[in-house]
Amino acid sequence: MYPGIGPYPMQQQLSSALDADEDDMLGTIYDWHVIRRLPRYLKAVKWWMIYGGIGMFIRTLASLVSPYLVTIAIDDFIKTGDLAGLNMILAIFVGAALVTWGGQYLETRFLYFAGDATLVRLRTEMFDHLQKMSLGFFDRNKVGKVMSRVQNDVQQLQELITGGFLNILISILTLVGIAIAMILMNVRLGLLTLTVVPALGIIIFVWQKYAHRAFIRVRKAIAVVNAQLQESISGVRVIQSLSRESVNFAQFNDVNRAHLNANIDATKLTAVMMPIGEIMSAAAIGLVIVFGGYQVLNGQMGPGVLVGFLLYIQRFFAPVQELMMEYTELQRAMVAGARIFELLDIQPEIKDSPEAIELPPIKGEVQFDHVSFSYQPGVEILHDISLMVKPGETVAIVGPTGAGKSSLMNLVTRFYEIPVGKVTIDGYDVKLATQQSLRRQIGMVPQDPFLFSGTIAENIRYGLPEASQEDIIRAAKAAGAHDFISHLERGYDTPVGERGINLSAGQRQLTCLARAILPDPPILILDEATSNVDTNTERLMQKSLRQLVKGRTCLMIAHRLSTVINADRIVVLEHGKIAEIGTHQELLAKQGLYYQMFTALSLAESEPTRRPAARTRLADSS
Repeated sequence: MYPGIGPYPMQQQLSSALDADEDDMLGTIYDWHVIRRLPRYLKAVKWWMIYGGIGMFIRTLASLVSPYLVTIAIDDFIKTGDLAGLNMILAIFVGAALVTWGGQYLETRFLYFAGDATLVRLRTEMFDHLQKMSLGFFDRNKVGKVMSRVQNDVQQLQELITGGFLNILISILTLVGIAIAMILMNVRLGLLTLTVVPALGIIIFVWQKYAHRAFIRVRKAIAVVNAQLQESISGVRVIQSLSRESVNFAQFNDVNRAHLNANIDATKLTAVMMPIGEIMSAAAIGLVIVFGGYQVLNGQMGPGVLVGFLLYIQRFFAPVQELMMEYTELQRAMVAGARIFELLDIQPEIKDSPEAIELPPIKGEVQFDHVSFSYQPGVEILHDISLMVKPGETVAIVGPTGAGKSSLMNLVTRFYEIPVGKVTIDGYDVKLATQQSLRRQIGMVPQDPFLFSGTIAENIRYGLPEASQEDIIRAAKAAGAHDFISHLERGYDTPVGERGINLSAGQRQLTCLARAILPDPPILILDEATSNVDTNTERLMQKSLRQLVKGRTCLMIAHRLSTVINADRIVVLEHGKIAEIGTHQELLAKQGLYYQMFTALSLAESEPTRRPAARTRLADSS
């Protein structure tokens, strides 16, 4: 469909998938693409739904008996003074009430069971799917909108699956049952009463068009609120450091107010329909009283039939209003279902090919063979990169911001697909190896040390759950983290808090380093691992790294050029191309880009030590 442009069709699919929130998505009352996929979710709860449906049916039938019993009681027993007959009617009333209660119990119990089970399955499936999505998906889509689909849309679809369809069916059956009962009691009066139904149908048809748009507005507005909330909470440190609280509050207030206004508009439309139902009910009652009363006065119909008609009319418009509400809920659910299945249908950009093999234990040779890469079509980040890294070699990747350093490392772990060229490890193309067997043999320490809620020990063993306490301590010692962990009150059982908030940046980085080396990977990638730590922590990490890189391949990205001096080779990237390769001394001797960067960095690092002297001289001269 998109010949010759590699992975970009998938990337376009990823980038446009959740942007549907920005379109005027108007669902239909019946979306075949949603309906046809529901049976697989209903299969596991079908018996619960059957039991709940039986209870709903029993409750409905039992509730329809009462007006007919009133009719019999008035015309057959009260007029004749038959006390025994009245007692029998009372007993039947009590029995009908008990049957209604039993049906209500079955309906509530089993439909709620089915609903909760479906909710769990849908959310679990979506979570599992999102865990498998490629990084490109999260680069292009806001987390808040993804969360909106997992939370709000799943809840909406769950309500449809377990209650919506059955409520619609029962409401229709109730209407049909009441209509049949009224016609059987009095054909002419029954048909006359039902003349208000077409008028109500026309009103509902016109109303639902406006209601549909209103409810879509509500759905879109809550997605924006979730996205804004997630971003503001995740970036609260930056917000407070820049004193942006008032600005962000104003922005959130705007989107929250938009959500409120959308809900108010939807509520207004809902409120319009409620009186209309009451008006139609009053009109039907008026017809029955006038024409039914005339028949009673003429002796053509008993007063019990008139009372029974009035009771049935009161019950007739309740399912009509129920259908109106279920209609809007059905529209919401269809949109929610379409959004959910749209997300589930997005396939990960990075997938194991059918020919993928389990990568055997590797030595650590990494080769880039004429690799070019871009995140978006026409905007190339890496240009024809060719580089061989020998097993056990430490290679530092340096260069200006935006030169493509991190992009190059992301291709080794196959976080992104390579459109041009290939990356091989020990001669194996990373595209032809399973992702798990590839990444299991690569340890990575990111620039931003991310820790999960839990203890330090749990974070270190995160990638190797079966690791023993001795393995964890060994890895921590190798990473230089054991000393600070031992001084904590609870040691390795110390909770780190969300994102490791209880630890300093250096402690988080050391913990991440211990986590990376716990499985003893043949390849170690350090993505500016020392950029956010203090000088003492950096020295500690450098000392640990000198021991850790022995016998393993190390690819190191660094802005602090002092950390790469001892690397076996230094690769200098500029504008996505390799500008220079050599040792520290060789590159200084060339006096090229690396020399300029190192000289500028040395001047910058020495500046703080010169400034006090300058201030002293200035003070002396004054």
